[in-house]
Amino acid sequence: MGRMTSGEKPMQLIRINDRLSIAPQPDTGEFGDLRKQGFAALINARPDGEDADQPGTAAEEAAAKAAGLSYDFVPVTLRNITEADIRAFRDAMARADGPVLAHCKSGVRALTLQVIGDVLDGRLALAEIPVLGQRHGFDLGPASAWLEKHFSRRPHVRAFFESRSSSIQYVAADPATGKCAIIDPVLNFDEKSGAISTRSADEMLDFIAANGLELEWILDTHPHADHFSAAHYLKGRTGAPTAIGDRIGKVQEIWKQIYNWPELATDGSQWDHLFADGETFRLGSIDGRIMFSPGHTLASITYVIGDAAFVHDTLFMPDGGTARADFPGGSAAMLWNSIQSILALPGDTRLFTGHDYQPVGRHARWESTVLEQRQNNPHLALSEQEFIQRRSERDKTLPMPSLILHALQVNIRGGRLPEPEENGRRYLKFPLDAL
Repeated sequence: MGRMTSGEKPMQLIRINDRLSIAPQPDTGEFGDLRKQGFAALINARPDGEDADQPGTAAEEAAAKAAGLSYDFVPVTLRNITEADIRAFRDAMARADGPVLAHCKSGVRALTLQVIGDVLDGRLALAEIPVLGQRHGFDLGPASAWLEKHFSRRPHVRAFFESRSSSIQYVAADPATGKCAIIDPVLNFDEKSGAISTRSADEMLDFIAANGLELEWILDTHPHADHFSAAHYLKGRTGAPTAIGDRIGKVQEIWKQIYNWPELATDGSQWDHLFADGETFRLGSIDGRIMFSPGHTLASITYVIGDAAFVHDTLFMPDGGTARADFPGGSAAMLWNSIQSILALPGDTRLFTGHDYQPVGRHARWESTVLEQRQNNPHLALSEQEFIQRRSERDKTLPMPSLILHALQVNIRGGRLPEPEENGRRYLKFPLDAL
């Protein structure tokens, strides 16, 4: 253990390895000394507001940059650590151009993030965790408990964050059979150049191949307004069936009028299967079922697969609130009712959201639980009438997504791009003054 002597409260540093040291809450005035000691980066694993006297992420980031340190904010509580947090900590470590100091209030959360990541990446055995904790004077029981629970979960869920639209795509896999589903895949689109790319979809296919999985379903929760769907592309690459909720025709009818598109089929035939409310299905050996979840759109559904529910644009992470409900066919009242149905699931049900806009500059997160949402999402503390009023008022202040008129003409056809014209190019139709 090293000790810094600057300031009235010297910083206690615990060296874990050549790359990582951990510490309790440091004073921002000591950051310059960290740089002199050879540290290149600071990771703050402590949420703002835990104590009245903690500096907070804004002050820490400013002080770190002034001292020549890179800075990452990965706020966690031991009770609610998710794989997103582990990956964010690992990525921050990988980006650092030299030794890293990670801190929370005591140091235990910072070490927990490192230890869980080491086990998941195969650098540490589960049985070695207690010994490591004892060596450094920490109780790492929560890390062992997290990993044991993680390995017992069904399905296994891998998220892929698409930063351009802040969207999250998922591969959900049955560990017993290797069967998997892709949920809400993104077809990359640059509206400035008109360029289309399959980068995000291919990343998921590479993951599936590398892990020996077999794609059984390509699932959409609803027709998206902020990115193109890669469902049709993935169908062509893999032959796996595509599916969406059976109310898709109602959304197609709305946009058929907006686009003045008389030849558009509005029966959902662009997908291989249309799921009805309450319908059951299987992902390998895992039972799944459908919850009709309108509000954001008329066709939105939730996929409940084992202990995981893919809720997309209903609930965001607790610090992000809830989704907007002002698109054509949307309704704050319907959204409220859909959220109540989701919250009626068992408290430990994992909820996987479709977007994360990274409030207060934190890392991207996408997994919560029903219990965590009930306790920490401020939108859910409102009465039904208050929710509808505030959701409606908030939505009036939000600009429409920049891709809504581009994306819907692709997504109401299951991700199919327009057919090439006689010159071989594809063209999007863009109605003026439509919204």
